[in-house]
Amino acid sequence: MNVAQIATTRRTCKAFDPARKIPDAVMADLRTVLRFAPASVNSQPWHFVVAGSDEGKAKIAATLAGNYAYNAAKVAKCSHAVILCARTDLDDAHLAAVLAQEEQDGRFPTAEGKTMQSNSRSFYVKSHHDKHDLDEWVDRQIYIALGNLLLAAGALGVDACPMEGIDVQAVDTALGLREQGLRSVVMVALGYGSDEDFNAKLPKSRLPEASLFTDI
Repeated sequence: MNVAQIATTRRTCKAFDPARKIPDAVMADLRTVLRFAPASVNSQPWHFVVAGSDEGKAKIAATLAGNYAYNAAKVAKCSHAVILCARTDLDDAHLAAVLAQEEQDGRFPTAEGKTMQSNSRSFYVKSHHDKHDLDEWVDRQIYIALGNLLLAAGALGVDACPMEGIDVQAVDTALGLREQGLRSVVMVALGYGSDEDFNAKLPKSRLPEASLFTDI
């Protein structure tokens, strides 16, 4: 299956089969996709909470009350729920850790290259601090990781349901994220659809290509 076929056949899963679990090797591939997702200036401003146990999924499902109750069953019955989190600050310690890893991985053939990378990344982080839009900038990186995850899941035959319909404050509290310098942004349920997944029986619908593209 090529990438266009994946894009046109993957769907948002509306109901999961609780008896079907994602194999460990497949989950390992999806974790790798998240870890290696691209981010502006390789800032890696994220952390991923993966709930694969019944206890972990129940803790997350319990936060989905009131207006978000419609998503609780998806989390409870899926194989794995992934919460894509953002760092609340890209502080000096985080930037130093990223730079040290890049050096360890051989990214800098010269000392000047290391200095240029460090200065470039620090410039962008500081500029977004100064513009008071650091959270928005970081969130855009989180959604790049989300897109990679959804496409990879489709390629591996795993059904997925991305969810913005979550109570981020409740999730943060339940998992103690703020104390760790993190905040939840978006969640994805992963697994295999059940017969109750009505969306699997419906054709995909998108606006025509002519209305979406301008060639110049």
